Amino acid sequence: MIDWLTQKIHGWGLEWWQVFLGLGLSVLMFLVSSAIVSLVLVKLPANYFHSSHGREFLVDRHPVLRAIGIFLKNLLGLLLVIGGVIMAVPGVPGPGVLSILLGIMLLDFPGKRKLETRIVGRPRVNQAVNALRARFGKPPLMLD
Repeated sequence: MIDWLTQKIHGWGLEWWQVFLGLGLSVLMFLVSSAIVSLVLVKLPANYFHSSHGREFLVDRHPVLRAIGIFLKNLLGLLLVIGGVIMAVPGVPGPGVLSILLGIMLLDFPGKRKLETRIVGRPRVNQAVNALRARFGKPPLMLD
């Protein structure tokens, strides 16, 4: 078995240290992305996905600063959605669906609230998010 694996690795032009480096980076990226997504989901107000929660961003700032902030927020959201789609592929480590949700939360587009509510309303996602929030003493998310 080891000989077969070694032949495959060398056949792809890789060395063992490269395989272990890739494995280590995958584990590190999984841990970092999971920690960031978990932190954001725990810090969200319980009514974030409820229609009573306002969503204005940097309204009290200078218009140029607000425009730059909105652009950067949307860019980060797009990167999170792309990364989440990649992580949602079987065999790729990371919290794919939760990263997609976090990216969508940052993006600005028509129908965003409805899409967010549909994602968070999925039983498995809702249970995972609320279990995480409960672990940190936060109330469950309120949905419409």
